[in-house]
Amino acid sequence: MSWEDKVRDVVPYIPGEQPKFADMVKLNTNECPYPPSPMVAEELKLMKAEDYRLYPDNESTQLVAALASYYHTDSDHIHVGVGSDDVLSQIFLTFFSGGEEIVFPEITYSFYEVWANLYKIPFRKAQLNEDWSLNPDALKAPGGVIFPNPNAPTGLYEQESFIRRVTENNPDCVVVVDEAYIDFGGRSVAPLTDEYDNLLVVQTFSKSRAMAGMRIGFAIGNPKLISYLKAVKYSINSYTMSSAAIRLGVAALRDEAYFKKITGDIMSTRERTKEELQRLGFVFPDSMANFIFARYPGIPGKELFELLRSQNIFVRHFDTEHISDYLRITIGTDEQMDRLLDFLRVYLG
Repeated sequence: MSWEDKVRDVVPYIPGEQPKFADMVKLNTNECPYPPSPMVAEELKLMKAEDYRLYPDNESTQLVAALASYYHTDSDHIHVGVGSDDVLSQIFLTFFSGGEEIVFPEITYSFYEVWANLYKIPFRKAQLNEDWSLNPDALKAPGGVIFPNPNAPTGLYEQESFIRRVTENNPDCVVVVDEAYIDFGGRSVAPLTDEYDNLLVVQTFSKSRAMAGMRIGFAIGNPKLISYLKAVKYSINSYTMSSAAIRLGVAALRDEAYFKKITGDIMSTRERTKEELQRLGFVFPDSMANFIFARYPGIPGKELFELLRSQNIFVRHFDTEHISDYLRITIGTDEQMDRLLDFLRVYLG
């Protein structure tokens, strides 16, 4: 037996393309089209090279305290990581490793299946309803439950009553609600973590706070859940979050006015884009995220994806069952969306 026969061979997650063209419209990775808060820029000016000689605060105390204040909870209810993917990976390792089956939606964030396979966790995919909505009674499993709200890539949002039902249906396992897109029209269920000791809510600074490059994610839950997460984190790497990320994350949380402005701008552009795409003949679920999941009847998704790419307009195409005719279109600035729409008007004529 060779060394290669002993390797854990997995199919990795495939992130969105990061093209580097000067004249392009990048609508493929759900990044924020606006810069971070000016307070983040000001904090950057205060940083010195010598600040990075020492290891960062492994507890991320300042950021945890700022998040606790923002979400009106205590610091022992907060866990931070290097983007929400880091936090979610730790959650899979911590709470889904008991050998029992977990469940997530059939059409959802594809990293869930990657982690389940990587950590050898048995899983089942729950089918969506015909209108792409989630079925709360299908999200039930002995080993754990995880789903995004709004869901990705569909963008559909489920109300608080849905979250309560799923959590109450699964009293003996951890239920994880991935709220990466919650700030674009939904309402976080973070307050429910005070009612349900098995509920974890995960969020990120990558989308609504325009800090994808800084990698800041966090979970909110009861102190016992958080303590288990920390134990796993410190078993992997005690110093996961950089000093810069801690400081800049705190700065971003201070600027509520800017946060509301850019999320409001994105929502306004999204609604206008929905109207224009509908006029052109596109069909799509009613997204409450910073993207639209759309198809044009009669034109394969891959064909339209390649056509847009030839014009330096980048959107996301998933060549998988059920959704291969759909494109996930990130909401950019008004100017970026106008360029997309202008081309589609000409092409679809």
